[in-house]
Amino acid sequence: MQPFTIHTGKVAGLDRANIDTDQIIPKQFLKRIERTGFGKFLFYDWRYLADGKPNPDFELNRPENEGATILVANENFGCGSSREHAPWALQDYGFKAVIAPSFADIFYNNCLKNGLLPIRLTKQDVDYLLQQSKRVDYELTISLEEQRVYDENGFDRTFEIDPYRKQLLLKGWDEIDLTFVYEPYIVEYEKKHHFIS
Repeated sequence: MQPFTIHTGKVAGLDRANIDTDQIIPKQFLKRIERTGFGKFLFYDWRYLADGKPNPDFELNRPENEGATILVANENFGCGSSREHAPWALQDYGFKAVIAPSFADIFYNNCLKNGLLPIRLTKQDVDYLLQQSKRVDYELTISLEEQRVYDENGFDRTFEIDPYRKQLLLKGWDEIDLTFVYEPYIVEYEKKHHFIS
């Protein structure tokens, strides 16, 4: 994983509640064995028309949202089945963070485990960000170290995150990487103890 310290990026708004994981990455695209390549299928049923052409009415297909790296959505983002492919698809598309008033618990934890930062802000703050996201050039800065989200117009909010997960994200580690930090201790323990099979 890449470390997440501070990120400034364009904001795309998706003013919908209860966006489930089957909308984020539909089930027919879950056959891939790699963790990459899912971005082109993100929100597939919303992004494309029946003839396969891009849907001009879908928010992420609008020119002002091209290159966005921060997604803002409404309540209960990531509900539905517990597929790890959902954060993979969001990341592969280019998103570094998702901001919403609430997330489904499994999706929230899958994001943290895969290096995508989910941020909970109040409904009022999210409504403000959704309104601002309609501007072509609207950007936010996210500082994980300070646990802050802010813009150049005076918007400045803090967010909560589990300290353990925060440290892993800052270092760009998953739980396997963390295990390797303790490898010398594990080796020493194994030398001192003989396991009987």
